[in-house]
Amino acid sequence: MNYLIITLLIGMGAYLIGAIPFGLLIARSRGIDIRSVGSRNIGATNVFRCVGKPWGIATFILDMGKGWCGAVAIPALVAWLPGVPSPEAIEWRLLGGVCAVIGHTWPVYAGFKGGKGVATSVGMLIGLAPAAAGLALAVWFVIFLAGRIVSLASILAAAVLGVAIWFPPFRPAEGPLLPAVMSLLALLVIVRHHSNIRRLLNGTEPRLELRRKPPSSGEGSAS
Repeated sequence: MNYLIITLLIGMGAYLIGAIPFGLLIARSRGIDIRSVGSRNIGATNVFRCVGKPWGIATFILDMGKGWCGAVAIPALVAWLPGVPSPEAIEWRLLGGVCAVIGHTWPVYAGFKGGKGVATSVGMLIGLAPAAAGLALAVWFVIFLAGRIVSLASILAAAVLGVAIWFPPFRPAEGPLLPAVMSLLALLVIVRHHSNIRRLLNGTEPRLELRRKPPSSGEGSAS
């Protein structure tokens, strides 16, 4: 089996899994069109805010699972096919993880309007560099608990990750490819928060209340 076919199998498989709009589906099961309330984003933060805490947590876990599947499960499944030359290598795993993030961010099932890639990137990172994933989650929780602003926590966690992934113990031993890709994904997460950054600078970015409030338009979502 040639490399083009392997690339297509892993890339398309990971993209199609990453594109599953769990936030949209979960909200719809509760009778809510998540694209018409709050920030209108289908990510976990908007589900948390507009549908409820358990559903937001479930969305985050499922979105995170998409990144892990792209980076770990899809290459492992392809490895069972005859004539496949080591699809579990870091190049194939990175391809699967990146395609899962792309699927989440631009999902074919939801008009190419998806989330901001935070949870799916974390899932990918757990599969590829667990120490770096732990650092990013720790930074996220510290910033979030300090101010309950999800977007700020996500932006700072991505920024820290983009730098830390280049240094031990957060940099895996496979070479520069993984740090370079993860730095680019961290930059993508930050760029996808451009509207949140404007609100942060203006002092109008909403905090995530732990008690559910009635949904209102214009709020920021970060996953």
